[in-house]
Amino acid sequence: MGAIAEAFRDGGVWMYLILVMSIFAIGIIIERFIFLFFKYNINATAFMAQIQKLVMAGNVDRAIKLCNAAPSAALPKVVKAGLTRANKGEVAIQNAIEEATLEVVPMITRRTPALLAIANVATLLGLLGTIIGLIEAFASLENAAPEDRQRLLAGGIALAMNTTAFGLIVAIPTMLGHLFLSGISKKIVDEVDQYSVKLENLLVAHAKGKGHAE
Repeated sequence: MGAIAEAFRDGGVWMYLILVMSIFAIGIIIERFIFLFFKYNINATAFMAQIQKLVMAGNVDRAIKLCNAAPSAALPKVVKAGLTRANKGEVAIQNAIEEATLEVVPMITRRTPALLAIANVATLLGLLGTIIGLIEAFASLENAAPEDRQRLLAGGIALAMNTTAFGLIVAIPTMLGHLFLSGISKKIVDEVDQYSVKLENLLVAHAKGKGHAE
């Protein structure tokens, strides 16, 4: 730990800038993980099976109550929007579902793309710190004694490379976090798209069947 702390100090201001990037990345990853796993996510297959059963039985009110049982999840919000317009006609159902989808999708995908930008900035800060460190290392050789130049150059390069290493240490986990969270976001969005279309078709078909029955 002492060697790591010394390398961090020797890296100068660049290390602190990269540290700030890491704090932002950790904050976003934790926040997105909590929201995507515990707030927006739901067992879509089981949920829609229950919704379908209730709609086919004509229990739209109970289906709406089922959506209210998971008020934060993305899919129930969209499904509820369609169910509340179940008796208003195909266009009203479609518009309600589209409006709800446009509302929830940005909530699901927000902030996750910023992780890529943070990873890139951390890497670039590390490279910039290395380049400036190398410039300073070579500049220090001008007034150094010949027998000290190799030692000073080796030490300067080692210190300069610390910033690149730290930048990559921050960037790689951040990119992995982006990859993981993007996959979860895509899964939730795909479920919203898929099941909202199925709900629309189900409500329209049930309304037509109901009309024929009457």
